[in-house]
Amino acid sequence: MSDLGPHAGFILASYGAVFVVLGGLIAGILLDHRAQARALDALERRGAGRRSGRAAP
Repeated sequence: MSDLGPHAGFILASYGAVFVVLGGLIAGILLDHRAQARALDALERRGAGRRSGRAAP
C-alpha cells in the first residue's frame, strides 16, 4: 500500500471502478449475444432464411 504513495485510495478505487465497468460490459455483451441467438433461432423456425444461404443466380 505504501508503494502507491499518498493517492493509494484513489488509485485502488479507480482500478475497482474499471473492473466493475468492464465486468458490466462483458455481462451485457454475453446477455445480448444470447438474446440475439434466441431471436435468430425463432426467425429460422418461422421459415425466414438467410440471404447468404441462397444460391447465386
